[in-house]
Amino acid sequence: MENNTFIKSVVEMSEGDGVDVHRLFPVSSKMMNYDPFVLWDNFNLGPERGFPTHPHRGFEAITYMFTGSIEHKDNLGNHSTVTSGGAQRFTAGRGLEHSEMPDSKEMSNGIQLWINLAKNKKSIEPCYQQVDKENIPIVNVEGGTIRVIVGDESPLKLHTAVRYLDVYLDAGTSITEKVPDDFRGFIYLLQGQVKINNEMVKEKYAFFFEGIAKLNIESVSQSHFMLCMGKPHREPIKQYGPYVD
Repeated sequence: MENNTFIKSVVEMSEGDGVDVHRLFPVSSKMMNYDPFVLWDNFNLGPERGFPTHPHRGFEAITYMFTGSIEHKDNLGNHSTVTSGGAQRFTAGRGLEHSEMPDSKEMSNGIQLWINLAKNKKSIEPCYQQVDKENIPIVNVEGGTIRVIVGDESPLKLHTAVRYLDVYLDAGTSITEKVPDDFRGFIYLLQGQVKINNEMVKEKYAFFFEGIAKLNIESVSQSHFMLCMGKPHREPIKQYGPYVD
């Protein structure tokens, strides 16, 4: 596989009912997806702003909260609240309807990630999973912490091979992350500045990679970033708003 890396900034926009998002993709004419990943939104929502009831099908989604909380309701009978440090996953499969609305008067901030389902799993039964903060594994490294949202150590499970990390590093510290064969992904910087394989990345930018064996990440200043990588399905991604066929 050919080594391919590039750096991309987010686009600011509004989604749902007045939710401010910093979006990496899909962005029309610039970047629609990054197989197997379909959408990446860093969202901010406040009281009376959120995502009222709407349908989905054909993919899985993870909502991961940094601050505040979000209330989930769906037509499968699930009704729960995800708080700071926690995550929820729904598998839309053949179809579901849900809402995600703020559950507090404070601002809530997090990431929503959509992962495509392979063609032979598009019609599976929809389902929902919540993993609270205390159940997300933490790996302590010199000068920082790594929270494993999705990976071998995490209880949160997907139908696609994915590794998804929330990383904090002090200035002047570094980590090395191996990239499994045939994986591709990106590192999204929420705060600070990092050098990834000798390329500088700043806040609200992402470093995309494919065809490399490892990531050397040096924290130039105190940093907070998300590392997301997975095995592409190598199938066309046909997204129509809330549907991925």
